Amino acid sequence: MKNYLISAIDNYKIKLSNEQIEQLQLYYELLIEWNQKMNLTAIVDPKEVAIKHFADSLSIFNYIDLPKNAKVIDVGTGAGFPGMVMKIARPDLQITLLDSLKKRLFFLEDVLNKLSFNVELIHDRAENAAQNIDLRESFDLAVSRAVARLNILSEYCIPFVRISGYFAAMKGPEAQPEIQAAKNAIQILGGKISKINEFELYENGGGRTIVQVEKISPTPEKYPRISGKIKSNPL
Repeated sequence: MKNYLISAIDNYKIKLSNEQIEQLQLYYELLIEWNQKMNLTAIVDPKEVAIKHFADSLSIFNYIDLPKNAKVIDVGTGAGFPGMVMKIARPDLQITLLDSLKKRLFFLEDVLNKLSFNVELIHDRAENAAQNIDLRESFDLAVSRAVARLNILSEYCIPFVRISGYFAAMKGPEAQPEIQAAKNAIQILGGKISKINEFELYENGGGRTIVQVEKISPTPEKYPRISGKIKSNPL
């Protein structure tokens, strides 16, 4: 896994130390161990994990410059991608991992204990957490990887972002229709698309798109709505 990862991120802006590579190796081993008890990922091959989980997560640093000690929330983190990987690569970041499934957070807690990292874990639905005064509009970056279509995902994520902060949606190769359909939602929620970054992962790992949304005005208080309304009547 380590050799594949080193090759996959060779031209990335972020550079990992030997210790960080070893930490990702341990993360991989725990992922495989826990995956036998619960469904964390369908990708278990060491090469595929290195490229499609780790290198994919680290690609965020190629396009978004985060200041030292920046506050980041990973919405719908699942098995910790990209938030946990970002923390390993940039220990200075103040990372919050949000997920609605408690057992995923048990896995992440085990990873954090083994790595001796301090990360905030929140068990909640995004639409509830975003109405929490301690979380709303308080993050430099909200990031989410392939959780929902962009117009829906924007309503879950943009409320967490402070003015002049960013929401980064990590998408697959054919994101343009989603982007066009989400422009109205993004505007209503106080954002504007600032960059669309398209790239290929190492060794035919697949195409990726990172949609970068800048927060330019406060999100109206009524957003996010309850989950049923977000899905049945998307902005």
